Amino acid sequence: MKVKKEGNTKSLFYRLFLNNKLITGLMVILLVLLILLVFTQVSNLFTPVAQFLGIVGVPIIISGLLYYLLNPVVNFFERRGIKRVYTISALFITILGLIIWGIVILIPKIEYQTKSFVTEWPHYWDIIEQKTTEFLALPALSEFSEPFEKYFNELTTSISSLAKTISKTTFNSLGNIVGAVANVVVTTITVPFILFYLLKDGKQLVPYITPVIPTKMRKPTLKVLEDINKQLSSYVRGQVTVAFAVAVMFMIGFSVIGLEYSVTLGILAGVLNLIPYIGSALATIPAIVLALVNGPKMLIAVIIVFVLEQTIEGRVVSPLVLGSQLDIHPITIIFVLLSAGKLFGVLGVILGIPGYAAIKVIAIHLFTWYKEVSGLYEEEKEDTTLV
Repeated sequence: MKVKKEGNTKSLFYRLFLNNKLITGLMVILLVLLILLVFTQVSNLFTPVAQFLGIVGVPIIISGLLYYLLNPVVNFFERRGIKRVYTISALFITILGLIIWGIVILIPKIEYQTKSFVTEWPHYWDIIEQKTTEFLALPALSEFSEPFEKYFNELTTSISSLAKTISKTTFNSLGNIVGAVANVVVTTITVPFILFYLLKDGKQLVPYITPVIPTKMRKPTLKVLEDINKQLSSYVRGQVTVAFAVAVMFMIGFSVIGLEYSVTLGILAGVLNLIPYIGSALATIPAIVLALVNGPKMLIAVIIVFVLEQTIEGRVVSPLVLGSQLDIHPITIIFVLLSAGKLFGVLGVILGIPGYAAIKVIAIHLFTWYKEVSGLYEEEKEDTTLV
């Protein structure tokens, strides 16, 4: 009788706590928070690791992005009997030729257009201010002129103070600039070597690390790595292809309507398009400023170019290139961009989405494993036995 009572007590404890999804979920969250708390208390131990990752992190990330772009080309020619080393060498020579072409032709043009835009900016701003004042002087807008003029003056004051702050801190930031230049030099030197060996021996990486993984964890771990690789490779290749197409479309569109700085604005649009959803919109801001200076006809022409670009990108380019491989809701993407940008700056905005995609793959596999092990998510079968 006593044994039966103990069995009933264990059964009650199991039903109330162990088999309760809410309690189990709260316990998991509590354990995760405790682990994070422990890590914050011993964070100093990881300072050397963080410094090491700060040195090698950027070259590895850039090499990884270039690997995802170039590896399909190397695989394509390898399947046709051409050795990987020959294809990699040809690709490196091609990239070197493009870099030389950019240094000789493209970069001077971008530099000239950028300097010209910065030099003419005060003149552009005076014209915009004058046209804004004329627009607010219309009788229909008389009641809105005073508050809008107030906000416009505040905006002008803020921009002026920001410019003064930047000019004051430029000299103080000389050490940071030197450090940044040093990082660029290190990255430029190390990336080609890392990329070469990734392209040459990338296929041997999985067989190399497989013996290190415990036997029981080997299959699910390799599956997780395979899924992450598929997500990242498809996203990187697709996003860079779309960004290139956007840059070409904007350069052609702005050149056709006769807008100044079409090459620089097109390249800026392509780079900003690496930021999903909001990149192209940000790239049109300087174009709209120039259009306002040139008059209403140019403004309408810039809007038409933007609408055409968005239509072609959204209806043709993105569905063909990207598809829906990430399966991430647009609202989630916006939250990820905001959070990653706040935490890691520009690099976080660019790498936030692929990082989230990798974390999502790991979380899905962990949750699938937890459901199988815990048995808490199995549907109860109805007892159809006749009494």
